[in-house]
Amino acid sequence: MPSHHLHAPLRSSTATSTTISTQSFTSRLILLLTLLPLSLAALAFILQWKGNSGFMMDPTTANSRWAPQGSHIKNHEIFPGMELSVLSPKAHKSSDCSSLGRSGAPSFPYFRDWKFDFQANLRPKICITTSTSAGLDQILPWMFYHKVMGVTTFFLFVEGNAASPNTSKVLESIPGVKLIYRTTELEEQQAKSRIWNETWLSSFFYKPCNYELFVKQSLNMEMAIVMARDAGMDWILHLDTDELIHPAGAREYSLRQLLLDVPGNVDMVVFPNYESSIERDDIEDPFGEVSMFKKNYDHLPKDTYFGMYKESTRGNPNYFLTYGNGKSAARVQDHLRPNGAHRWHNYMKTPNEVKLEEAAVLHYTYSKFSDLTSRRDRCGCKPTKEDVKRCFMLDFDRSAFIIASTATEEEMRNWYREHVVWGDKDLKLKLLRKSILTRIYSPMAIIQGLRESGVFSSVIQSAPTTLSRDKFLASVDSSNSSRTVASESMQSRKTIKSRENQATARKVLGLETTVVSHEAAVPPLSPPGLLVEA
Repeated sequence: MPSHHLHAPLRSSTATSTTISTQSFTSRLILLLTLLPLSLAALAFILQWKGNSGFMMDPTTANSRWAPQGSHIKNHEIFPGMELSVLSPKAHKSSDCSSLGRSGAPSFPYFRDWKFDFQANLRPKICITTSTSAGLDQILPWMFYHKVMGVTTFFLFVEGNAASPNTSKVLESIPGVKLIYRTTELEEQQAKSRIWNETWLSSFFYKPCNYELFVKQSLNMEMAIVMARDAGMDWILHLDTDELIHPAGAREYSLRQLLLDVPGNVDMVVFPNYESSIERDDIEDPFGEVSMFKKNYDHLPKDTYFGMYKESTRGNPNYFLTYGNGKSAARVQDHLRPNGAHRWHNYMKTPNEVKLEEAAVLHYTYSKFSDLTSRRDRCGCKPTKEDVKRCFMLDFDRSAFIIASTATEEEMRNWYREHVVWGDKDLKLKLLRKSILTRIYSPMAIIQGLRESGVFSSVIQSAPTTLSRDKFLASVDSSNSSRTVASESMQSRKTIKSRENQATARKVLGLETTVVSHEAAVPPLSPPGLLVEA
């Protein structure tokens, strides 16, 4: 009993202490839960007050702490893709996206009624020159895609459809676009070119079809160099309107960024070409419907290329249907000259040239069934094996011309499916796994975005209704001149040149006193064949 009475007070004291401790913890927890939301509310109020006072910056007006180097516009730094220079508003009647078309704030591209117009302080300044007879359905997607890539200026040597009043009035209205019509005056001016007294292009003179086009392109490129230098351009490219630059390997998907990273001692960069590999015979819009391409030899392991060569060619004469030696961009500098449609050269030195390891030119060749007949209609040669050698440089072009000139519609369609269309799913999958074929979606997505936002339709709608008298006459002259067959146009050029004092020197190129020897022009070349491996 004494022991029981001794421990009873101790148990009572312990229970009381536990109760007090529990009540104290509960009180503190309630106090914390009360103070926490009050503190957060106070913090939010302070941050909002500080932000309105200019303490916090809007990301769209952030300074150079975040902006990429080289994106300076009016002493402000901006995010990539939000440059005011990329989209400068023009005066238009109306806009479906008028709320987005504010001249005082940066905006992302691809809005209706906006025209891509780069400021003079963006570097490098890039121009493209081309010789084309295409329509707006091909030229506008091609042009605005390259504007997105960072191209500032276009020198378009136009004839045929491209020179028609309805087409040229739209092209003339686009900032940064210079149209040069193929008029008699232009041909007389080019007849005085020093190129006619030099040997590097002489093997292409006075031949029809593709040879004539090659000479014409070279003469146009020569004039474009002068215009590029006068316009303060840093780089010049020659591309056809069925070719798109694919600037893979750059820090951003941009030709401007790609060329900005080129070392200063490099004079020329070569873009290996990838060739479109269509999967249907009813393609109408190649830029929007083609996503599969065959890689260039330069971007494949040698063992893969030659090991899969026969399966890749599918019975065609070469690995590619057409050329395989790519296109190039040249730094605009003194003594620059064309070296055919695929390369540039310099009269005073051998250019320092680099070949890009990831970037490429996407060539949409024979991507529409109608390309067979359109090529046929541009050439007046006879559909014989001997005569086509005089007219075309590449084997597939020769075969396609003969088929288009002699076969029925059904026979042409069957030939096209066999030689151009990739219908064998197992073979496609095999070559995709080997990386000989590849999928590229970026150009398709960009052009589709431009189309859906109404850029193309807006440009057409905002163009002036008429051309000036001089431009109208030039467009009519140029459009009509391209309708003659190749033999007649060549004879016309010979007649014009015969009026010049240098005519004899041009036709008799063997005279040492009048001819200057240079490295020969680079023609369109097929990729390496199996014999190269041996």
